[in-house]
Amino acid sequence: MRADSLTGLRFIAAALVFLHHVIWFNVFADQAVVDTYHAAFINAGRVGVTFFFILSGFVLTVAVRPNDTVAAFWRRRAAKIYPNHVVTALLAMVVTTVVGSSALGWELIPNLLLVQTWWPSYDVVFSVNPVSWSLACELIFYLSFPFLYPLLAKVPERALWWWVAGAAVGVVAVAAVAAAFLPASPPVPDGQPAGMYQFWFTYVFPPARLLDFVLGILMARVVLSGRWPRLRPVGAVALCVAAYAVSMSVPYLFALNAVMVLPLALLVASVAASDLAGRRSWLCSTPMLRLGECSYAFYMVHMLVMMLGTHLISGRVFSPLPAVGVLAGWFTVSLVCAWLLYTYVERPLTRLLGRGRTRRPSPGPEGGTPARPVAHNIRQR
Repeated sequence: MRADSLTGLRFIAAALVFLHHVIWFNVFADQAVVDTYHAAFINAGRVGVTFFFILSGFVLTVAVRPNDTVAAFWRRRAAKIYPNHVVTALLAMVVTTVVGSSALGWELIPNLLLVQTWWPSYDVVFSVNPVSWSLACELIFYLSFPFLYPLLAKVPERALWWWVAGAAVGVVAVAAVAAAFLPASPPVPDGQPAGMYQFWFTYVFPPARLLDFVLGILMARVVLSGRWPRLRPVGAVALCVAAYAVSMSVPYLFALNAVMVLPLALLVASVAASDLAGRRSWLCSTPMLRLGECSYAFYMVHMLVMMLGTHLISGRVFSPLPAVGVLAGWFTVSLVCAWLLYTYVERPLTRLLGRGRTRRPSPGPEGGTPARPVAHNIRQR
């Protein structure tokens, strides 16, 4: 199953994270513009991260290898995420030194080990390269997949949509539990209207975010089983836009993930199903595929570029047009850095470190092609 459109869509998700983080590195002088931008993109980064978590479950499921071993799977996934993580962590140490940020302490250790999200501490969760917190969740997804997938593969096809609904309700329940039972103090240090424990449990606690990953697995099974309804990508996009609008008016904890998780799951599945039906989109174009391939690297470097960029302009703010020019410059530099990281670190080291002795080699999730028995199932349906 080749779902090239999902590769192109990955870059759009990474770009949404970029647009969100502009809020924390403001370059606009006009307060009205600042307020408008904040309202428009405050939830954009959360949408991008939720998309990536769902996508992980989806692509790993369609790429299951029948003769794979747990050790081989874990090796390939570690080879995928750790090289970029280690290199950008080193770069982050250089950047923080240049910009004069506070020196890193013991939080460097859990960050490098990708266990920082198990601490309900803002400074630990978002230490070193702040975006790396999501990799700590991905690590739990990868560790659990060899055990989760066999269980979810036993769900009867006729019950899949009930399980999808249950996973989505579970995400809402996480936010409800945090709001009802966790303290609203101390507050989140960045000024968001929630307590740190509430935010941590709802948004960055790996077992809570595992529900996103499970939803991706279930949506892949829906598509593979031939039970996908006639929902085209344009309809799924409309649902996402409507849900995004709703997320701007619901309580903060529910806006983090609960409102968008099901529409995003439907988007991932609809785009994959459309590719499977032979309806190729502009997301399959060569430029979008190349950008999608660099999306992980872009995600990992863009905030470091923003930190350094803010330092170079001495924190100045500008009228709208020059400010947009500054952001375009940061975006371009991030793209160039992402290409370098992908070309000279991610791609070669993923191939080198992920290589093992297998009796039936086949492309992994990055290639988008599942093992032969799964592909046969798709063709039959």
